[in-house]
Amino acid sequence: MNDEQLLRYSRHVLLEDIDVQGQEKLLHAHALIIGAGGLGSAAAPYLVAAGFGRITLVDHDVVELTNLQRQIMHTEQTIGKSKVASGQQFLGQLNSGVKVDIFQERITTNLLEKLLPTVDIVLDCTDNFKTRQLINAACVQYQTPLVSGSALRFDGQVSVFDPQTKTSPCYACIFPPEEEFEEVSCSSMGIFSPLVGIIGAIQAAQALQVIIGFGESLVGRMLLWNARTTQVDQIKITRNPDCPVCGKNHSS
Repeated sequence: MNDEQLLRYSRHVLLEDIDVQGQEKLLHAHALIIGAGGLGSAAAPYLVAAGFGRITLVDHDVVELTNLQRQIMHTEQTIGKSKVASGQQFLGQLNSGVKVDIFQERITTNLLEKLLPTVDIVLDCTDNFKTRQLINAACVQYQTPLVSGSALRFDGQVSVFDPQTKTSPCYACIFPPEEEFEEVSCSSMGIFSPLVGIIGAIQAAQALQVIIGFGESLVGRMLLWNARTTQVDQIKITRNPDCPVCGKNHSS
């Protein structure tokens, strides 16, 4: 690190669990954030502020007035602009030392195959079950840690699925791909504004922990946050040896 970086990230360097070595890991890390809405708007700024060397942001959507209630990367001035371009502008003003690449398109298998060999961690900030399954399968294939978050109404959840950890389940172990889930959205069900900030910030914190390698991440656990009761719960989650996605990858 140069002198400017030592000063900028000095509060991290002071933490024994991070120190200079941990901050160096962040400066050389590349995170893929899929979704530049509520969760992505909270996760991306904290990763950029913390000094991730490179961020790739993927989202097909444009900024709408209804987004501004919770999607804090976007402003009234960026309504009608693509969310990734709006996010890139915001993040560039936050930390010009971080490279931010953008893709204004829906995530696909082809795009994941292009991006995953270059990234160290993936943050799933989407709101679609099929998309989450697509991301999870690719992360298992490329052995890339995945931080998965979701939020709706007053309830949020977050977990870490790390294919590099033998005992870690994957998303499909908990939510089988063949099951039918009713898709619900913020536009029809509503969402409490700070909830996405809380879950997205936890996703960012988990990404930092995984990359630096300190403490205990949420591998094997799912954190549940109820904003109505201000209650936090955890449930243990285990690998399914017969999982159609990761079962063979973890077999001995």
